[in-house]
Amino acid sequence: MPLRPYLTLLRPANLVTAVADILAGASLAAAVTGGWSDDLPWLCLATLGLYGGGVVFNDVFDLDLDRVERPERALPSGQVSLGSAILMGGLLLLGGVAAAALVSSDSGSIALAVALLTLLYNGWAKHHSLFGPVVMGLCRGGNLLLGVSLSSMALMSYWWIGLLPVVFIAAITLTSRGEVGGRNRASIQLALGLDATVALALLLLPRWTVSELWPALPFFLLWFGMNLRAKVAAIRDNQPPLIKKAVKTGVISLIPLNACLAAGFMGWPAGLAVLALLPVSFGLARYFAVT
Repeated sequence: MPLRPYLTLLRPANLVTAVADILAGASLAAAVTGGWSDDLPWLCLATLGLYGGGVVFNDVFDLDLDRVERPERALPSGQVSLGSAILMGGLLLLGGVAAAALVSSDSGSIALAVALLTLLYNGWAKHHSLFGPVVMGLCRGGNLLLGVSLSSMALMSYWWIGLLPVVFIAAITLTSRGEVGGRNRASIQLALGLDATVALALLLLPRWTVSELWPALPFFLLWFGMNLRAKVAAIRDNQPPLIKKAVKTGVISLIPLNACLAAGFMGWPAGLAVLALLPVSFGLARYFAVT
């Protein structure tokens, strides 16, 4: 049985960004408790299951559409059967929830919520102009809070930090709407406005949390610069290739965004540790689809 079609379903480059979410959330938890939790590996494993299951079900629910627009993908091309994909996605989601539940009831509850939101997005919300970006953002925000759940005190005090990826993922989702047909200049302009909102919140974060600005600033500039450049290019030449590039950049730039958070909470060594995932994600993106 060829392994590559199954790996393609998992979007390996994207999986790396999910681990970055956990590390960023865990940095906040560590800043509150004064040290890293031994349970961190379990949540990294949990997010691989949750995100992997989510992207598998994305292709399951999009099968009819992909037969027309992306016939080369693993499911419409017949490289992976529909039944195998459903089984694979279901086991990944269940495994992700189980791994999180081993850490704490808070972690298990958040993981279950993320799994359900993933199915809600793939099965219904993605086709809705408002709820699609919001539900997808909630999935990513929940993933960040999964890392924060390593400290119940941090989760109780700073749960609202999960709103940052909600806004940024909404921007990526808006941008992705022109991947096939183009002509989504207005959506990308709105996405840029959402990026700017997240940027302002990041700069003000030290006023509301235990975060510090200066260790986070280089990672912040990298994140914002990557997205600004890609989105401006897609606005100027509003064609599918540049729109796809903007979406790909947005997804992968979640790593420097998380590095910014990690550095703010636990210093630049933590930020560099998260940023080290960036070349891994870029490398995998050369061989496997991101969108």
